[in-house]
Amino acid sequence: MEGSRRTGGRRRVPVVLVAVGTLVAALTAGCGSGDGGGGSGKVRLTIGTFNDFGFKDLYKEYMAENPDVTIVERVSDYQTHHTQLATRLAAGRGAPDVVAIEGDFLGQFTAQPQNFNNLHDFGADKLESQWLPWKWEQSKADAKTQIGLGTDVGGLAICYRKDLFEKAGLPSDRESVSQLWPDWESYIRTGERFMQAKTGAKFFDSGALMFNAVLGQAPKAFYDEDDSLIVESNPAVKQSFDLATRATEAGLSANIAAFSPAWGTAFQQGTFATVTCPAWVTAFIQSQAPKTSGRWDIASVPGGGAGNWGGSWLTVPKQSKNAEEAYKLAQWLTAPEQAMKVFKTIGNLPSTPKLYEDPAMTGFTKPFFGDAPIGKIFTDSAKALKPQYQGPKAAAVRLAIQNGIRRVEQGSETPEEAWKKAVSDAKKAAD
Repeated sequence: MEGSRRTGGRRRVPVVLVAVGTLVAALTAGCGSGDGGGGSGKVRLTIGTFNDFGFKDLYKEYMAENPDVTIVERVSDYQTHHTQLATRLAAGRGAPDVVAIEGDFLGQFTAQPQNFNNLHDFGADKLESQWLPWKWEQSKADAKTQIGLGTDVGGLAICYRKDLFEKAGLPSDRESVSQLWPDWESYIRTGERFMQAKTGAKFFDSGALMFNAVLGQAPKAFYDEDDSLIVESNPAVKQSFDLATRATEAGLSANIAAFSPAWGTAFQQGTFATVTCPAWVTAFIQSQAPKTSGRWDIASVPGGGAGNWGGSWLTVPKQSKNAEEAYKLAQWLTAPEQAMKVFKTIGNLPSTPKLYEDPAMTGFTKPFFGDAPIGKIFTDSAKALKPQYQGPKAAAVRLAIQNGIRRVEQGSETPEEAWKKAVSDAKKAAD
């Protein structure tokens, strides 16, 4: 998933090490958590994420409630995070006490239950009803082994620039905009109308992200439930590829990779008018382009108003020397009360269905997006979402297909050439 968390892909950020609360000295790059207190009884817990999960204020709250615990967060970019986790698990050392895993990588790690604590051993089975049923099921290695607790789900909408729509002579209120694209064919036609107005902006950011959104609405993506690769045999993959490349050839794409520096700049400069927008992207837009407040709004995503991009789980590797304390932290961070705080802070949509009926969520709005009813838009999307099995190498396979779309955007290959090579690359990636 391009840039994803989230993902949940998700926002790519520089590799940093953040100590929250008490300063932790001599933290080596590869070491797991020890008691961290020189016999003092204090526990140091490391948590590894690949973007801003909205946890920083929660860490402070947790440490205030648990004064013997110090939390240290390690943040890497999306790909590096998951690659390092695989390396550290294979080496038997260096993994954090709590580590986030995004959906495209989850199958790779549920296939390694020996490297993770079974959270049922800590009582997680008693909490099953807290999560969407499919979210709970996806982090099972088998019927008796649960390796993760769900953080967020993507939920999909389209964020759009009202001012650019008005400049193009298109309706700009969210209901009318949603009616412009009941399906993806209509989305492309709207984009062609937009481009005819010559506003100076492109219609969307990246064909690869359009591909993500279209395929995210299909019953299946790259794998069958038995882990057979179905890139060629699943018509939804080719249909999603064709829609994305057709829109690209029509000149609708700005050809800007998500989470690249150019993507952040493009939000500031109004380079494109629409972006595929899971809930967590709303916070990214705000952080990257604060001066565009009031110019944005949110409409339904084409194809039925549902879909998913992103979503993660918190796991506890076997390497943790404080596994029970690590589980307590993961459980607390994913509890409904904390999930609501994260949603209001950065927009990550909880995978906790009881919150979808909470007026504090359904009534939540953001002035930045013209007081769009963000809570209702994204909870409605999540409730309509149909889960999709990802498989063991989904991230690498997705990247192979996305790279094919990028080659079409760059003009180096025709869609036919790009598809043939993308399928070949996907098969190699899946080996």
